[in-house]
Amino acid sequence: MNSGREIARLKAERGAVLLVHNYQRPEIQELADHLGDSLALARAAAGTDAKMIVFCGVTFMAETAKILSPAKTVLIPQKEARCPMAEMVDLRELEALKARHPDAAVVCYVNTYADVKARADVCVTSANAVKVVQSLPQRRVIFVPDRNLAAYCQRFTDKEIIPWPGFCYVHARITYEDVMQARQAVPDAVLLVHPECPPEVIDCADEVLSTEGMVKYAAASDRRSFLIATEEGLIARLRREFPAKTFYAAGTPRVCTQMKLTTLQDVYLALAERRYVIDLPEAVMQRARASLERMLQYA
Repeated sequence: MNSGREIARLKAERGAVLLVHNYQRPEIQELADHLGDSLALARAAAGTDAKMIVFCGVTFMAETAKILSPAKTVLIPQKEARCPMAEMVDLRELEALKARHPDAAVVCYVNTYADVKARADVCVTSANAVKVVQSLPQRRVIFVPDRNLAAYCQRFTDKEIIPWPGFCYVHARITYEDVMQARQAVPDAVLLVHPECPPEVIDCADEVLSTEGMVKYAAASDRRSFLIATEEGLIARLRREFPAKTFYAAGTPRVCTQMKLTTLQDVYLALAERRYVIDLPEAVMQRARASLERMLQYA
């Protein structure tokens, strides 16, 4: 079976659109109708006129698509593809933290599940977190779940940020030693760092950018060599889209094993058998939609 051809046929039959995150396997990236980071794919989910969305990413991303397009069928091809950082937020503990800081706004990274988004005042992505936090009327902000993104936001605002102790295990494994060794090996390369990286890695960066920001930077730059401090899936995309330029991992290539769970066979079966359907309580979706729509307004 030609998986790509069969997937294209089933997409046409089902009236489906394929949304693919930058960290997915290269062979799935190549089939995408929309390929991007969380913000780009949220926009695509909100704007598509397709009847069905097949979301190749992790579960919270498919939930976001359902929240923004509640009338559409949203499928996640691999139900075990869950984000460990999103799992680090306990809603009861968040409520307790809010009770201790009743004057604080609750800002949640898009890397959270629907019930947490429903509790938040506004969602953010790595691309717009600083802008959103700075624009809030509250002086104090509870930021969940990524402590590194919270620390990055704190650099650019005089607000008091109360960080949740969560983190992305992929970016946390990118170390200062990794990055410095890579810079010594490729001294003429521009170092692009994701804001989920530890602060000491952020300090080394030439630019701190979301994954989609890295793609745009590489497209516009006249530089020829780049060190990329994020998950290896983005490097595959950059090499494919800009073959005249050279992209290196900033240290040992880091892999999100959850993102890589999804295979072409999973995508085919999702379309063929309508699996696995994202279903959320209406009340949760309504509250979460408000925080996501605020995020898109800031974007």
